[in-house]
Amino acid sequence: MDTLVTGRVWVVGDSVTTDAMYPAFAMKLPVPEAARHIFYELRPGWTDQVRPGDIVVAGRNFGLGSSRPVAALFRELGVAALVAEEFNSLFLRNAINHGLPALTVPGVTAAFADGDTARLDFAEGWIEHTGGGTRLAGGALPPMVLDILAAGGILPKLAREGYVPIPGRG
Repeated sequence: MDTLVTGRVWVVGDSVTTDAMYPAFAMKLPVPEAARHIFYELRPGWTDQVRPGDIVVAGRNFGLGSSRPVAALFRELGVAALVAEEFNSLFLRNAINHGLPALTVPGVTAAFADGDTARLDFAEGWIEHTGGGTRLAGGALPPMVLDILAAGGILPKLAREGYVPIPGRG
């Protein structure tokens, strides 16, 4: 698995809740349609601008609140990775379980603005501003987490290892 990601950056602030990312009305919709409502109130129109390979950069307490499966929606949109100064622990686990790389990097929101290009390596634990060359160190993801990400998430990993049925095969 390639752990190096390069993409356009979208910056959001501190304490963005899962409710702000995944509004209640969208929870009744199929995932592809629900994904069109990420940041519905926080950043109207964002889902019309985001492209596969983009990276979301966030402040502290990213993903606090209820345990809404927002990572599945980000993946549906093609978001390549999440980088935050601090993740809510339940949200972080949800992202990894859905196969979405999530890297903690202190000071990341001050280093980037919307539209910047970032390069990050979640195995080594750094993000770099490609325009200015600034590189910030974060926490490298452990081998077990990298294995989950390489499999596409926890359920595909467990299916690959024979612990749960392979989807579509009973």
